[in-house]
Amino acid sequence: MITTTANLTLVRATATAAVVGLVGIALFQLALALGAPLGQAAWGGTHTGSLPHRLRIASALAVLAWAGAAMLVTRRAGFGMLAMPEAVARWGTWILFGLLLLGALMNVASSSTWERYFWGPYALIVAGLCFAVARSNVT
Repeated sequence: MITTTANLTLVRATATAAVVGLVGIALFQLALALGAPLGQAAWGGTHTGSLPHRLRIASALAVLAWAGAAMLVTRRAGFGMLAMPEAVARWGTWILFGLLLLGALMNVASSSTWERYFWGPYALIVAGLCFAVARSNVT
């Protein structure tokens, strides 16, 4: 399939919005890892104040995962900023979409108000953006 300039522009704009969303998640996880008192808004919302040490480590690892996800989306959109086979970027973006969708469902089911009313819809929006990038015909 031939990629038109308008289509490429739309895919890249969508990818940019997805990356902004993914970076937002990464920054939130970074704040948690550094001890920000946001425990009620993450990891099930069962911790008030700062997270315990083991969850702070998990948040630090999550920063790396979300940063990698953002790079994956940029590669799928054809920005060419990451040396990665196209097939890996294509399938990886589909997997990312599925994980974000699952995360949105888990957040909506959470007892945490923050997760239910903020992170659930947030993850659903980012999942939708990743879906649009994943199904694009950009190579």
